[in-house]
Amino acid sequence: MSNNRRSPLLSIIIAVIVVLIVAIIWWFKPVNNSNAFSQADAITLDNQANANTVDQASSDSNMSQKSNQNIIKFTTGLESLPRSLQGTDVDGEIIIDENKQLVITEGLRRLFDYFLSALGEEEESAIYARVESYIRSHTPEPAASQAVAIFDQYVAYLKAIPEIEKKYGTLQLQATQSGELDLSVVAQQKQDVARLRQQHFDKDTIIAFFGTEDEYDDYSMEMVRISQNSQLSEAQKDAAKQDYISRMPDNATKTNIAQQANLNELMTRTEQMQAKGAAPEALYNMRRELVGAPAAARLAQVDQADASFDKRFKQYQAQKQQLLKQSVNQSQTQSQAQINQIERQLFNDSERKRLTGYAALQQQKAADTN
Repeated sequence: MSNNRRSPLLSIIIAVIVVLIVAIIWWFKPVNNSNAFSQADAITLDNQANANTVDQASSDSNMSQKSNQNIIKFTTGLESLPRSLQGTDVDGEIIIDENKQLVITEGLRRLFDYFLSALGEEEESAIYARVESYIRSHTPEPAASQAVAIFDQYVAYLKAIPEIEKKYGTLQLQATQSGELDLSVVAQQKQDVARLRQQHFDKDTIIAFFGTEDEYDDYSMEMVRISQNSQLSEAQKDAAKQDYISRMPDNATKTNIAQQANLNELMTRTEQMQAKGAAPEALYNMRRELVGAPAAARLAQVDQADASFDKRFKQYQAQKQQLLKQSVNQSQTQSQAQINQIERQLFNDSERKRLTGYAALQQQKAADTN
């Protein structure tokens, strides 16, 4: 699933990272496919529930929800999928142990999000019936009932999240307008979210569903805290960031963050060296130190392909301009036909799709230079 599912905290962090440390969070935030369930969907889900069930206790809501399932019949939960899910593979997982007990994983949350992403195309009652049918058709008891119960808890949690965002939204907007993020407010919001999770889930489920997400949130907050520390020089800030990463637990999160740090340095040093006209051998050696020989070799191939494309693009532009000067008496259709012929001679089908965007990029670079 795509990276579109965000925690409430990360929504705030991203707004400031645009000013402070662009691209850090978006690279590292755990991603899912394009069907990820968003906070906007949570608001829609809440509104649907309010429209159907007014002034009822949560138990009455669940009874009404399950009553609606009697109208919607599913066997596997995959029948007549909404358009956005058609042709896709179900994301996530349902894992059980040797005693047929449910093993709660982050993949179970992805499974819920996969079906919930269709909210708006399907009613909440239909999605609920679809998820329960999918679980029960793929999972033995008691794990099946355990998974359905957690889905109930997860939906209730998502309905409550928008209230926290509403509570802190104005404060965060004021903070970002001042140019810096008020981390004390962020910490308060994080505490409210943590309390909300404790109301709906046990400790193991919280760790499984949100553990990795929280690691990235903590990392992002620390990066902002360091960046906003006016007492540190840029070199000291870089050292503090590296020190924080080095003290993180050795897991996939730390590995991804370290790789991204290398990638950021790789991009910066590549731009600097290319601007100075560095030889391909020098670029390869630098890249090999940062990302290893295989990646350095692939990047060298990309450089060669880019250079070839750029050379042919300049040739194409020159021939196109010459043709337009010589074709003043031709119709626009004739001129375009000749231009299309030049494109076919110089570029393959895939490269031809890049021409318009590449031309705009070159124009922007020229404007920036001037």
